[in-house]
Amino acid sequence: MPSRTPILEVRALRKSFGSTEVLKGIDLAVAPQELVFIIGPSGSGKSTFLRCLNRLEEPTGGSIIVDGVDLLDPKTDINAMRRRIGMVFQAFNLYPHMTALRNVTLALRKVMRLPGAQADAAGLAALDRVGLKDKARAYPSELSGGQQQRVAIARAIALEPKIMLFDEPTSALDPELVGSVLAVMRDLGASGMTMVVVSHEMRFAREAAHRVVFMEDGRICDEGPPERIFGPEANPRARAFLSGISG
Repeated sequence: MPSRTPILEVRALRKSFGSTEVLKGIDLAVAPQELVFIIGPSGSGKSTFLRCLNRLEEPTGGSIIVDGVDLLDPKTDINAMRRRIGMVFQAFNLYPHMTALRNVTLALRKVMRLPGAQADAAGLAALDRVGLKDKARAYPSELSGGQQQRVAIARAIALEPKIMLFDEPTSALDPELVGSVLAVMRDLGASGMTMVVVSHEMRFAREAAHRVVFMEDGRICDEGPPERIFGPEANPRARAFLSGISG
């Protein structure tokens, strides 16, 4: 990672739902080209944290700086910023009546206002990156779950984001389909894409992450390189969590 100036900087981030405080002051900086993996038990606030990073959830307090822009500044054009922040969810969220290519190019046409031929060229290039150029004319019902998730990734990267957020991208997939999605994510990381990943794919975290962050009860309890977080020097809570997970 050539640059250590953060592309994402989160300070004292808090989020409450009514009287329930889900995020209790999160501080995290992510460098360009870094792959940060967030782990922790269910209910620890991981997905809420990720959704706050592009304001799908509105933080209660704190600050989020992405690519030098304060996301919580009232003057910030959040829709323009979301084009710099790609997000892939557990659900694929593809339009069933549109082909894979049309799903990928919809935002290019409607949001970026690209002409049809230019949008199609960018869409095909994105599908090619996820190994699905030959499925451009297929509809979601004609694709496996793994292929649908790869189309969802292509849709996000077609906008050329500065950072990608992945929220449990493989949890809805049959086990035999997980590998194809992780392979695409691995290739994205190798190409220099900055990524923040919430997932239970611990083997992938060990092999691909630059840094692993352990969250519990709305706080970051430990963080470091995979060899430390998955080793005996990790926080006791992280060790206890990982001891109950295979993978």
